[in-house]
Amino acid sequence: MNDVFKALAHPVRRQILELLKSGPKSAGEIASGVNVSKPTLSGHFAKLKKADLIRADQDGTTIYYTLNVSVLEEAMLKFMATMNIKD
Repeated sequence: MNDVFKALAHPVRRQILELLKSGPKSAGEIASGVNVSKPTLSGHFAKLKKADLIRADQDGTTIYYTLNVSVLEEAMLKFMATMNIKD
């Protein structure tokens, strides 16, 4: 779970997750939505994949990224538990 919170700590990675809320996107589509270089974006993808927050599926030469909602939900539940937040 530590990897999840580390991944969520960076604003660009949160922006990537926000873009993926509407569905799978190619790396190019994501790149047009964030203002970072391709190598930097690749590093952000690696951290998000390590935390299992996104999945990467290749279709020919294009990689599509998808949000892994279950891991994000689990992280939010753990965060809420540490804050003693009740529904």
